[in-house]
Amino acid sequence: MNLLAIHWNVDPCLFTLGGFELRWYSLLFVSGFILGYYIFKGFFTREGLPWEKLLDPLLYTLLIATIVGARLGHCLFYQPDYYLTSWEGFLEIFQPWKGGLASHGGSIALLLAMWWYAHKYGRKYNFDFLWIMDKLVMPVCFAGAAIRLGNLFNSEIYGDVTTLPWGFIFERNGETLPKHPTQLYEAFSYLLLGCGLMTLYKYRLDKLYRGEIFGIFLICLFGVRFLIEFIKEPQVAFEEGMALNMGQLLSIPFILGGIVILVLSLTVWKKPAKVTPVTAKKPARV
Repeated sequence: MNLLAIHWNVDPCLFTLGGFELRWYSLLFVSGFILGYYIFKGFFTREGLPWEKLLDPLLYTLLIATIVGARLGHCLFYQPDYYLTSWEGFLEIFQPWKGGLASHGGSIALLLAMWWYAHKYGRKYNFDFLWIMDKLVMPVCFAGAAIRLGNLFNSEIYGDVTTLPWGFIFERNGETLPKHPTQLYEAFSYLLLGCGLMTLYKYRLDKLYRGEIFGIFLICLFGVRFLIEFIKEPQVAFEEGMALNMGQLLSIPFILGGIVILVLSLTVWKKPAKVTPVTAKKPARV
């Protein structure tokens, strides 16, 4: 028995009631959206936008895009040989409760969903895609941290063998050697990034350019993800022997995109980050 390691044998199910089962992962997943709702309410209020008209459609758009995108990302990026080669596998694409969500797929879907949201509501309320993304990435950091804690409770997505004293032995999976708790590494990194971006927004909003926070987020979050992947166990069989795994290959475009957005934000666009609310025009005197 390794006395220096943490023996992890937590039941991923919080409780069952009849045929209903509530898992830690589901609770933490939903908590990210609830927290994001209140964070966004603060953003809209601070910048003079009608949160009561904008917040609910934003929440529904984010929820649908995250689930659909993350599910499709897993099926298409990691296991296309299963989901696209049989009718049974294809039908499982529409059953996300059976497991299998990929953050990169969710990220792509969120970008598309926020482009639609900015197009639909931005013209009326004077904000654009970059403005909404600057705001979105902050609660996304906290939601990502919550989801990684959910992965820990599921005893999944962990790292290689380690001799460090905080290694986890994931006993539910039959592991006997301590592994890197990469779920905690990512959760802590995302939490730290979220706090940093929130601090930047709180104290330097008047000096920020639109897209600046978004660019920093892409570089830092996917940069951290790229590095942590080096000590993760392969998620699927085809990653065995790859110099860079699928998570790293998918992270590279986001990092490069973040660099481009940040540079353009600071040198070319130079558009104030703070939105200027549209005010109703007074009727002309006759």
